[in-house]
Amino acid sequence: MAQAQITREPFGILPTGAAVDLYTLINPSGASAQITNYGGIVISLCVPDSAGVLDNVVLGHGHLDAYVTGKAYFGALVGRYANRIAHARFSMQGAEY
Repeated sequence: MAQAQITREPFGILPTGAAVDLYTLINPSGASAQITNYGGIVISLCVPDSAGVLDNVVLGHGHLDAYVTGKAYFGALVGRYANRIAHARFSMQGAEY
């Protein structure tokens, strides 16, 4: 049986000059996911249909620029509200959390 694989390749450069990588994860059955280190964006997810044929089921873009300039946040695991609760706190039963 084949083993799971993880590979990394360049996906683009942000306007700040930071490099963005694309990680590809493949399981022993051949299903795969491609995820960036820019917002955890899922670029593709190839899974088998009822006949066992692998196909991409993610709506998204094939290049970084569309994610940087776009407003749709296709596939993003971390979007525009990330870190909006930083330093948040509340009181409950006399204790501050």
